[in-house]
Amino acid sequence: MNLTTDPEILRYSAFTTDPAAGNPAGVVLDASGLDDAAMLAIAAEVGYSETAFVTAADHPARRFRLRYFSPLAEVAFCGHATVATAVALAERIGSGPLVFDTPVGEIALDTSARLSASVAATLTSVPTRSRPASDEELHSSLAALRWSPDDLDPALPPHVSFGGNEHLVLAAATRERLAALDYDFDALAEVMHRHGWTTLQLVWRESGELFHARDPFPVGGVVEDPATGAAAAAFGGYLRTLDALPPSGAFTIRQGEDLGRPSLLRVEASTADPRVRVTGQAVAITTADTRTAGTPA
Repeated sequence: MNLTTDPEILRYSAFTTDPAAGNPAGVVLDASGLDDAAMLAIAAEVGYSETAFVTAADHPARRFRLRYFSPLAEVAFCGHATVATAVALAERIGSGPLVFDTPVGEIALDTSARLSASVAATLTSVPTRSRPASDEELHSSLAALRWSPDDLDPALPPHVSFGGNEHLVLAAATRERLAALDYDFDALAEVMHRHGWTTLQLVWRESGELFHARDPFPVGGVVEDPATGAAAAAFGGYLRTLDALPPSGAFTIRQGEDLGRPSLLRVEASTADPRVRVTGQAVAITTADTRTAGTPA
C-alpha cells in the first residue's frame, strides 16, 4: 500500500441539502499520492457506498481525473460521488463548469450556487443505452428479490440500462411492492456479479414526471443506496428507448424515502441526444450522523 500523504477525507451528502438525508459520499480532493490499495482502504474505512478520489487536477482548466471505490472494489462510475465532488470543488474554486475524466469517459458538469447557500451540480452522462432483459436475467433477479412477475408494471418492461454502469431496471406495479423490499443479499450479489450490473434500479411510476426508486447495491457490500445518479442517468436512457419520456423530457426521481434519507434527483433526457443530465445539490457532513445510509451488509 502506497500512502505517501495523509489525505484529507471530506464527507458530503448528495441529492439533498440536509446532511442527515441524501446519499453520503467520501471525497478526497488530492489523491495523487495514493495507490489502489490505499484508496480501497480509505473507502472501506469511510464505509459509504462510494468514495471519490481526485488523482490529478488542472485547476486553471477546471479539469480533474476521478476514480471511485466502494468498500469492496473500484467502481467505474458513481453519480452521487460525482455530484459531491463537484460541489466540494465549487465551494473551493468557485461555481462554473467542470470536467471530470473518469474510467467511463469524460463527464461534463455545471455547478451553481443556490439561494439556500448550497451548491447544485448537473452532470452530463456518457451516452446511455437500454435493452430488454433476457428471461434468465429477469427470473434469477426476481427470485433473489423474492418478487414475482405479477409484482411488475407491464407498461414498463424489464431492461438492462447503461449510464456509465449497467443497471437492471424493474418497475413495480405498486408503491407497496417497492416499499416492502426484503431481498436475498448473497443471491442478488451473485446474479449481479454474473451479469456485470452495479445496482438494480427498482422504480414505481407515480406519474409521467415523478418516479420513486430503490437501488440495492450488494456487489459494493451495501444493502441499498439512498440516491444513485448513475442509475438515474441510465433510467433516462431507458425511458427514451421506450418512448416514455414526458413531453418536456424532464422528470424527478425520489429515492431514499424508505431508508429515512430522502433524496431528490432531477433528470433531463432528449430523443435527440443519448446523453442524460442529472441534477442534485450536496451538503457537507460535519457529524458522524449517517443513519442507515449505505447500510453495510
